[in-house]
Amino acid sequence: MPLATPPREVAVIDIGSNSVRMVLYRLEGRAVWTVLNEKVLAGLGRDLAVTGNLSPEGAVMALTALRRFAAVLDGVRPQALFVAATAAVRDAQDGEVFRARITAETGLQVRVLSGEDEARYAALGVLAGAPSAHGVVADMGGASLELIQIADGAVGRGVTLPLGPFSLASKKGFDPDRVQTIADKALSAVAKTYRADTLYAVGGAWRSLAQVRMAQSDHPLRIVHQFAMSAGEARDLARLIARSSPGALDKIPGLSKKRAETLPHAAVVLDRLIERLELKRVEFSAWGVREGLLFEGLEPETAAIDPLLAGSAALGLRQGVSPSLPGALDGWIASILAALPSAFGTERDAVLSRAACNLADLGARLHPDHRVNLVFDQVLRAPVPGQTHAERAFLASALNARYGGGAATPEPQTVGRLLSETATTRARALGLAMRLGCDLSGRSAQLLANAKVVAADGVLRLSAAHDYADLLLGDQTRRRARALADAMGLKLDIGREAEQSGVRDRG
Repeated sequence: MPLATPPREVAVIDIGSNSVRMVLYRLEGRAVWTVLNEKVLAGLGRDLAVTGNLSPEGAVMALTALRRFAAVLDGVRPQALFVAATAAVRDAQDGEVFRARITAETGLQVRVLSGEDEARYAALGVLAGAPSAHGVVADMGGASLELIQIADGAVGRGVTLPLGPFSLASKKGFDPDRVQTIADKALSAVAKTYRADTLYAVGGAWRSLAQVRMAQSDHPLRIVHQFAMSAGEARDLARLIARSSPGALDKIPGLSKKRAETLPHAAVVLDRLIERLELKRVEFSAWGVREGLLFEGLEPETAAIDPLLAGSAALGLRQGVSPSLPGALDGWIASILAALPSAFGTERDAVLSRAACNLADLGARLHPDHRVNLVFDQVLRAPVPGQTHAERAFLASALNARYGGGAATPEPQTVGRLLSETATTRARALGLAMRLGCDLSGRSAQLLANAKVVAADGVLRLSAAHDYADLLLGDQTRRRARALADAMGLKLDIGREAEQSGVRDRG
């Protein structure tokens, strides 16, 4: 899949109620890469519930960060820049004064998002990173919580509620019963409208909860995006956090003191969301308002591309292989995959097959002694959205087999926890089929078109057109075909439809 548009750099500055962040993105068509991600936990909305104004200390920290961001942008000069402020600046009595001060001191033109805009961009961000998302998005900032429906790639109705940690704070300290009462009251008016099976959690507080759960359960992939848990698991975690002492929260690895102060409020709100919205599942999204702003600016035909296919294509094309190879390889192995049980459903299996073929030469420029481990790790942990953790393990296992790795893979425990036996078998067959196709053809789409591999009636048959029979010669071809046949539990027949080659190997 060739890149839809030339690469370009886009910057987003997000002036939130808790954090002020700048992210510099590199866009390669639909593929989005983070080049720089810098934030300051300024706590602009920390005093909002009490004073109605922005935190004076937070304003100083935010302006200092914004002056640095402006200096970086002067050097980088991205093709596009979005500067957005959310609930704290929107709701504070001195919010407009602060916005004007930002412009005066940095030259940055700040767009203050309405609650409806904030909800919509959060939902667009979730869909940009997980197009099949269906349910309700919950974007928790420091001062507000936005809920918005998403289904079939479309954004529905949104609402803003005063359920951010700063809005729930009290001079008397954290009181879970008080926070629960406030949350229940706010949710009672909207719960029926926003009931859903799945909640897509957006925001730093939710991400921290996900990280706590991953550490608690020793989850094999420490990647927040599309990490999911059942509503029961999420509720147990939320109640554990709400009951934990400040000292216990401070000891959680990687959790900052400022985040630890707000996490119990977020935990109680999550507990109430699960009950009131009758949720069955919670999935965390690392993509939100910032990515929603980017997504809205894409051309419709670019935005419609699957993010996994776009990301895998961008990674694969960096190796300098022919852009025609992935599609040719995907078509060549189709009959092999059709003979295998489905792992993720027919449509999703097809997307994963194409993504794997996009990555078929990912290790071309890596040292052969380390290629298997490096490719496996890169595919498993690449910052490419649009794939569940199980799908990451599937693609990594397929690329492990494509480069001759053993059935155990470099991380057998990770694969064992994330993949079913059916998915593991399918991934290995996919990888071995790609290995056979690449080596048989010398990565030539033309040569692939003149060879054929079919799995039927308990036999794997490899053949070639009359003028290309010599492609089937050689021990390496036989070894690659034999490995694939064995993985599928099939006999092997080489040359049955091209007997002029003189090569025949029946197992």
